[in-house]
Amino acid sequence: MTQDVGPQRDRTREGAAAHAPGQVRAASAIIGLEALALLAAAALLTFKTVFGDPDSVGRAMSDAGFALLGAVLLLFAARGLMRLSPSARTPVLVLQLLALPVSYSLAFQAHRVAYGGPILVAALVVLYLLFTPPAREALDRDVQR
Repeated sequence: MTQDVGPQRDRTREGAAAHAPGQVRAASAIIGLEALALLAAAALLTFKTVFGDPDSVGRAMSDAGFALLGAVLLLFAARGLMRLSPSARTPVLVLQLLALPVSYSLAFQAHRVAYGGPILVAALVVLYLLFTPPAREALDRDVQR
């Protein structure tokens, strides 16, 4: 018994990026920029720890490690979105939802709008893009009944 596979589901992983809707490609690009920013933060934290005088070397290096881990997670998430993997959408949404209170706190409570503002805008844009109809259609799972 063969199953009819719709045109949206009949694609290889390599060719998925060519078939990804513009909204998914834009969300992946923004997530990639977020990952690059976290890589830069990890490098800066490591540099300041090695060549500066941190209060706690362990805490400073763990902060750099968490930034590096976040960057790696975001890069894998962006890659998963570009491959139109339905399982990539949930981690992206969770990470972007977690970025909202962090960015709000940075921008408005800590008065660091230059840091929190871009994070807030990026998270809101990615959330919007992933809930557009073309992105939802491309990333929805096929449910077998």
